[in-house]
Amino acid sequence: MATDLITKDALLENIRASGRAFVEAARGVPADGWSEGRYEEGWTAKDILAHVASIEWTYPKVLDVARGLGPPPRKKDDAKPADLPGDYNQRHVEKRRDDTVEELLAEFERNRTATIAAVEEADDEVLGTQVRSTGGVEGKAVEVLNYLTVIHLQGHLDDIRGVS
Repeated sequence: MATDLITKDALLENIRASGRAFVEAARGVPADGWSEGRYEEGWTAKDILAHVASIEWTYPKVLDVARGLGPPPRKKDDAKPADLPGDYNQRHVEKRRDDTVEELLAEFERNRTATIAAVEEADDEVLGTQVRSTGGVEGKAVEVLNYLTVIHLQGHLDDIRGVS
């Protein structure tokens, strides 16, 4: 991942702004729009929201890895088939199948708040540490978090909106 190193303050603003934009846009989706297919795995817009809500809790773990507090994610060739991101994602989407859109948005917002708090606590050394996310994104923690919390989220927002 080739990006310029961003500052902690810029990362925090990016995380806050992307979270607000995501929730605002999601609240603008018409009720019947949530059941429309939008994604290559056959997911509906609501499934994508469930995915986004379910993975947000993992982002503070990137900083735990940078601090040496958690095991580094397995390399894809070391992973068992059930541990691959697609299987993980599908399990968590299925688990939230009966949740309402409002419940999923509330879960996302709670988890986004925890992500912000984790970044606020991180120092520059931690943010500058090379890491690899569970999904295979590699780089300095600040870059990985910016990708996951901003760029990845924007891609899924486009999916929800049906933007090609």
